Amino acid sequence: MTEFAVPEDPMQTTRTRPIRNWLAALACGAMLAAGAPVLAQGGGFAQAVAQLSAGDRALAAYYKAADYGALWTGRGNRERQRVRELMAALDNAGAQGLPAGRYDAAGLKAMAASARSEADLAKLEVAYSKAFLAYVHDVQSGILTPRRVAAGIERDAPRRDPARTLAAFARSSPSAFIAALPPQTAEYAALLSEKARLERLAGGNGWGPKVQASALQKGQSSPAVAQMSARLAAMGYGRSGGAAYGDSVVQQVAAFQRDHGLAPDGVAGKGTIAEINEEPEDRLASVLAAMERERWMNFPLGKRHIWVNIPDFTAKIVDSGKVTLSTRSVVGQNQPSHRSPEFSDVMEYMVINPTWNVPRSIVVNEYLPMLKSNPNAAGQLQLIDQSGRSVSRGSVNFASYDASNFPYGLKEPPSTGNALGTVKFMFPNPYNIYLHDTPSKSLFGRESRAYSHGCIRLADPHDFAYALLAQQTRDPKGFFQSQLATGRETTVHLEHPVPVHIVYRTAFAPDARGGAFQYRRDVYGRDAAVYSALAKAGVSIRGIRG
Repeated sequence: MTEFAVPEDPMQTTRTRPIRNWLAALACGAMLAAGAPVLAQGGGFAQAVAQLSAGDRALAAYYKAADYGALWTGRGNRERQRVRELMAALDNAGAQGLPAGRYDAAGLKAMAASARSEADLAKLEVAYSKAFLAYVHDVQSGILTPRRVAAGIERDAPRRDPARTLAAFARSSPSAFIAALPPQTAEYAALLSEKARLERLAGGNGWGPKVQASALQKGQSSPAVAQMSARLAAMGYGRSGGAAYGDSVVQQVAAFQRDHGLAPDGVAGKGTIAEINEEPEDRLASVLAAMERERWMNFPLGKRHIWVNIPDFTAKIVDSGKVTLSTRSVVGQNQPSHRSPEFSDVMEYMVINPTWNVPRSIVVNEYLPMLKSNPNAAGQLQLIDQSGRSVSRGSVNFASYDASNFPYGLKEPPSTGNALGTVKFMFPNPYNIYLHDTPSKSLFGRESRAYSHGCIRLADPHDFAYALLAQQTRDPKGFFQSQLATGRETTVHLEHPVPVHIVYRTAFAPDARGGAFQYRRDVYGRDAAVYSALAKAGVSIRGIRG
């Protein structure tokens, strides 16, 4: 392996003369312009590559290990194939929802066309590698740094080592390597397909005129009903029913509502009309945000895993890619301190008949003011000191404390009215978030279910427990109920811990039963923040005319 300090002028070395003569014979770079750059691996080229890559740790490491040989600009078919595949990927970057201008494909083509010397080829070589690594970074694990986009996105994208990526690419089939870079999931493929469909709609007439009404209901007859029915028909929901809001229009509306997370009552209220009036471009923004989020999670999710989608208000157990249990959920309120965060962790155990140890923020912000007004308020809660011992409320002057100096905690022992219900599912994390039961069952009947302090409440926690326990006991229901019947707090460890992914997807593919693509409201405004950041990075919504 050769080390280089201050590279010589590559055009002044004896070794470059055959190259200079050969390049001159290429009819002023016509071969290079055709996508077949050339290389004579003289000392000048290697020195120039060493100098040009010195400021980039990954490039310097790769080229040093490769003895400063050419990855892209050699004379062989393999190098030409690498360039062809790279340029095809960069030209198609927009189809992947990437900022096409970031990779300067046109600049690379111009640089290749004008290359005349070893120095030119070295610049082209390093430029190809930089563009390649930028593309790999973006398409494989996302354009953005998740935690910088919005509060509550507590996720780290799976960034790969650039030097190792270049080395692996050098050993691989160029076409297969590049094709395998985006997430290889059915979800990502569905998002790509939906993106293309929406782009065609955006390039044409979309779904037609918007509905010119704030609300409509069965029995009405008006031009606005005709607009709505025609728009729904253009979206694929039945046939246009004309100006009369009859049964066929009710069915259209209900089908649309099911695919958009709305109560499927067939009544076109204000919220439903607002969703019907969303344009293809609006849905494209959701799809682009979902594609970026899918890239952030381009890692194995687990053969069995739990998938909690905040805007969908559901929690699911997924086995080998199929949803085997789904339950409605309640998520955090849309307040800065209560919004459920996005992150992944591993569920290790469940607690049957749990004690609720009230979080400090809730103690001082919600219960302390109540206790100041009435020391006997929230009587189901026990007052405890810093050692965990119970303290008589009568012995405490609550008025003398504030949020900064209140020395007590609160806990609720196991009971049928316990805030955590009868079971909680634990995946220890720095955000103190977990899944749990709740005695407040009425909330699960609501269309929007953002009411908690951040934890995820489950509508069917016992079924959830049975499904988890089925992998370690023959009678999961009997086992669970026997522990529940004791009334005592009992911790049950999972023999096979389960990955948990709390995600935020306002656009996603339907389940295995089929149906239309699914859209949900941006309950926390996070997808708006994601798309805004994507737009600033150069991602654009484009309409494609058929």
